[in-house]
Amino acid sequence: MKKYMLLLGLALSSGVMTSCDKFFDVNTDPNNPVTSTPNFLLPGIISQGVQTQMFTSLVTPYLTQYVVRKSPIGGSDQFILTNGNSTNTFNYSYFYSGGTIPTLTKAAEEEGSPYYIGAAKIVQAMLLAHATDMLGDIPYSEAYLGAQNYTPKYDSQEQIYATINTLCDEGIVLMQKPASENFRPLYVTSPSVSGDILFQGNTQKWIKFANGLKARQLNHLTKKSSYDPAKVLALVDQSMTTSADDAQLQYIQAVAPLTGTTNIFGTTRNNFSTATFSTNVIKYLNGNAAGAAYPGVVDPRLTIMATAGSPGADPGVGTSSAAAIVNGFTDFYSSWYARDLGIFEVMTYHEIKFIEAEAAFRAGNLDRALRAYREGIKAHIAKIGVGGTNSVPPVSFPLISGAQIETYLNSAAVAQNTSELTLKRIMEQKYIAMFLNPESWSDLRRLDYDLTIYPNLRYPAGTNVNSALSAKTEFKDRWPRRMLPGATEVLYNPQAVAKLFAEAMATSNDEYVGKPLWWDRP
Repeated sequence: MKKYMLLLGLALSSGVMTSCDKFFDVNTDPNNPVTSTPNFLLPGIISQGVQTQMFTSLVTPYLTQYVVRKSPIGGSDQFILTNGNSTNTFNYSYFYSGGTIPTLTKAAEEEGSPYYIGAAKIVQAMLLAHATDMLGDIPYSEAYLGAQNYTPKYDSQEQIYATINTLCDEGIVLMQKPASENFRPLYVTSPSVSGDILFQGNTQKWIKFANGLKARQLNHLTKKSSYDPAKVLALVDQSMTTSADDAQLQYIQAVAPLTGTTNIFGTTRNNFSTATFSTNVIKYLNGNAAGAAYPGVVDPRLTIMATAGSPGADPGVGTSSAAAIVNGFTDFYSSWYARDLGIFEVMTYHEIKFIEAEAAFRAGNLDRALRAYREGIKAHIAKIGVGGTNSVPPVSFPLISGAQIETYLNSAAVAQNTSELTLKRIMEQKYIAMFLNPESWSDLRRLDYDLTIYPNLRYPAGTNVNSALSAKTEFKDRWPRRMLPGATEVLYNPQAVAKLFAEAMATSNDEYVGKPLWWDRP
């Protein structure tokens, strides 16, 4: 009897458990899965990773004097930075993009898709490279542990640089595997687009991007005794060979509930309504401007990057000129770079050519330096000189013909031979071609804002300038060298932030931003 009662109990309990399972199934949302396949994880990792640099670009164009504020009210163009300026730089690196990489890696390992792991490693290297170049020491060895460690230690920038190199190398090895060793294609188009939204499944472009990233990071070390231009050039040789290799994402029309899909520089998101072009950049483009870099030589990019009548302004001075308004909008919005449906450039062929030109110049290979320098100029003009329009404000961009490019290349604004080629000539053209890109800030810092190289820079005027920096004796020490820790880190990882300030020997935010990073010191 006991035996039968036991069997009956087991049978009844089995029915109850089955009913419970069915009950809980009702509350499982099929539209909110807790797992996914790599092809649906990679697009977010890429797009959010690129957004890291987009949000940084709300700040750095003021630090690099591409733009200034029309009203001298104080802010980033006067070197007053806040933790909020860098919160998205940190959060998108770690929470929105990097935080998904371990999940993708696990899923790709389980199904056997090494291309996805390779792409994730290269994106992780990109994230670390950008974050450390903007912020300095950052977490990695203890990052991405979730509840196991909410307060990770910060690794030194030197160690982060070594990690970037390793991640790129590992990513390259995985991208070199045959497609037959992958369970899933790297780029999927059916039933919808997923996977590699950056290079559409082209593994060779991923390899070129990784080598270009390594070249860029190595070229940051020009102040270090270990700097080796030959290593930079060897990586350049394995990087981008045409503008078709550019690492960039296309902005798209905002359609609810997605609202942040238009250009970070465009009118829809309206982040630059109080900005205008700096006199610095206008003097490079407009040969007729007072103090023009090359009087009489009007750059064919002027009416594409700015407008013919843009007066420019100095930081801390601003402008009330009516010429700073075009079609009812600040003249900044008349730029090709401010098209609502434009592109965001992460790394480009023309940048690689300028890296090559600098490294070759430093190596004493002037013939190679001259060729790369002129090719970088040509590639940038050809890329942005393709015509087109913008709707708000209504702007038409002119086509730049091959003849116009040659005329400019043969002008006084461009070195014609090796005897005319200097570091200044290379860096001024790179500065123009890298318009609005955060990477320009790395160049200005490692070259100490040298006025013999960047003669159009103007130190902020007025009473709102960062007083901790403006009081410094040496000119090079009066400029910002790093962003502040993100506000989330100040709130949730205060001990690590306190250690950063102690190591930098800084007692205030205004003082901290003037402390050079590891690669910015001999």
